[in-house]
Amino acid sequence: MIREKFYYNKKTLNYSKVDTRKSILKKSLLFIGCAILFGQVGFYFLSKTDFLITQKEKIQQRELENYQLQFEFITTRMHHLEEVMSNIENRDNNLYRAYFNANPIPKEQRLAGFGGINRYKKLEGFNNSDLIINTTKQLDILSKQILIQSRSLDEIEKLAINKDKFLAVIPSIQPVRNKDLRRMASGYGWRIDPFTKVRKKHYGMDFSAKIGTPVYASGNGVVIRADNKSRGYGNHIRIKHGHGYISLYAHLSEYNVKVNQKVKRGDVIGFVGNTGRSVAPHLHYEIHKRNKRVNPINFYYGNLSTEEFEALLKAAANETQSLD
Repeated sequence: MIREKFYYNKKTLNYSKVDTRKSILKKSLLFIGCAILFGQVGFYFLSKTDFLITQKEKIQQRELENYQLQFEFITTRMHHLEEVMSNIENRDNNLYRAYFNANPIPKEQRLAGFGGINRYKKLEGFNNSDLIINTTKQLDILSKQILIQSRSLDEIEKLAINKDKFLAVIPSIQPVRNKDLRRMASGYGWRIDPFTKVRKKHYGMDFSAKIGTPVYASGNGVVIRADNKSRGYGNHIRIKHGHGYISLYAHLSEYNVKVNQKVKRGDVIGFVGNTGRSVAPHLHYEIHKRNKRVNPINFYYGNLSTEEFEALLKAAANETQSLD
């Protein structure tokens, strides 16, 4: 049993109990524990307010938020530029390079040089690292695409020298004038079949216009067919342009040319109708390249402005019902 000790307190004229070491230690630990607890609680509440944030830190925080908004805006703009670049690359491979029988540039080559080492390691470890790294990657890829596309156009420019006759045969104008169009009804790709109501590959473009609207040859060539003996096309014309190109004009009401007749780009070859497998008056137009049907949207460089082409591109992308 521990003996309790007392001492005479001259101020109170009483005996007071003497604290032992153990008692002192307990009180000390209790005091320290309470101090730590109150300190943590106080710091927690202070951290939830702006009390501990200096004016400089507030300015830096606003700047970081502003930078993040700018990065997000840049990312959105680059997505738009990527779409434009993709369209240019598509036209380069399927139009410009095809004109001169030049091999298309593979996608792997356009994006080469971005594998292997982690070139973005120095951008890691920040609050917005993912956003910064993704934006930087997009910028690098876009820069690479622009460089390769620039070199490709330099090559095309060289190939274009003394190629006027070659270019004249390429089907490169819209076969129905814009002023005669009701609308561009359907583009190339998967569309709803008007008869079966199921999705079906549509291999041409449908131009809605009145019966009797003139249809123009899209390039120099020779008429190889002008009949209604192809299933679904009704009265149709096929023009052989050379270099593997054939253009097809279907659902006509009348012909204005004969088989073996030579035509030039812009000649009236027939008139819009509603013959064959068709639900409304329109022209169904196709381009064949070496017996393969290709998207005509890549060939309208001869008679459309930039604004007209962009409007046509938007209309052609709409996956609605076709007219045949």
